[in-house]
Amino acid sequence: MTPTPAPTTRSSSMGRGLDVLAALTNCLREGRKATVVEIARSLGRERSQVSRTLASYEASGLVVRGADRSFALAWGWYAAAQDIVATRVITQGLVVLEELSSLLGEATFFSALQGDATLTTLESLPSGSRMIGSWIGRAYPAYCSDAGRASLWDASAEEVRAVFSSTAFSRQGPNTPTSVDDFLSRLDEDRRRGFTIVDQEAEPGLYSVAAPVWDFRDEVIGAIQVVGTRDSMHPRTAECGAACADAAAELSRHLGGRDTTGISV
Repeated sequence: MTPTPAPTTRSSSMGRGLDVLAALTNCLREGRKATVVEIARSLGRERSQVSRTLASYEASGLVVRGADRSFALAWGWYAAAQDIVATRVITQGLVVLEELSSLLGEATFFSALQGDATLTTLESLPSGSRMIGSWIGRAYPAYCSDAGRASLWDASAEEVRAVFSSTAFSRQGPNTPTSVDDFLSRLDEDRRRGFTIVDQEAEPGLYSVAAPVWDFRDEVIGAIQVVGTRDSMHPRTAECGAACADAAAELSRHLGGRDTTGISV
C-alpha cells in the first residue's frame, strides 16, 4: 500500500517558522519587545524551539538581535516589501482603476502626496471621455484636492498643519478651503463618511470623490479618485463614493494594507 502523504499544514516546519515571524511582527506592532520568551508565550511553544528558529533567521540575515536580546525584522524585509508595493501600485492599480472607470463611466486616477501637492501617477479614462490630455504627472494643490484629503487620512492635525505651514490657500474654485482649519473640518467629515468629496474646490464645475490606499506598514500611500463634472457625479455621490472606497480597499489588499471601508452616506 502506498503511504498517504502528510498534509501541508501550519504545523509543518515552514509553517512554524512563519508563525514565529508573524508573532515577532505582532509584538513590534503592539509595542512589545519581541523576545524569545514573549514570542514563545504568544504561540504556546517551547522557548528552545522558538530560539532555534530565530537563530536560523538571524544567521540568514532576516532578523536582527538587539543588545537587550529582543528581535526585529532586518531592513532587507522592508526594502523588498517597498519594491513590491511600488510594482503592485502600477500593475494592480491600473487594473483596479480600469474596472472602476468601466463600472462608473467616469475618469479614475491614483495620486500621491508630494509636499503640499498631489501628483497623479495612474489614470483610466472611460470610452468616449471628453477629457483633453493626460493628468499623469500633473500636480494639484493638496488643500483643494480630493486625493490631498484622502492622502492625509491618517495624519494628525499637527501633521496636516506642518504640511501646509508655508501654503497660501488661494481660491481655485467656488468652494476652495480658506484655511488649514477649514481643510481639517472637511477632512473630519470625510473620515466619518468613508470617502472624500471635493465639490468645485479645485475648478468650477469639477466634482470628485477619493478614498485612501494603505500599504503593509499600515500607512496611507495615496488615493484612488473618481473625477467628473458636477452635473454628472453629484446625483451619484453615494454610488461613486462607495465604489471608490471599495476599489481603494481592493488595491490596499494587494499591497498588504488594511481591508476596511466605513461608508456612511
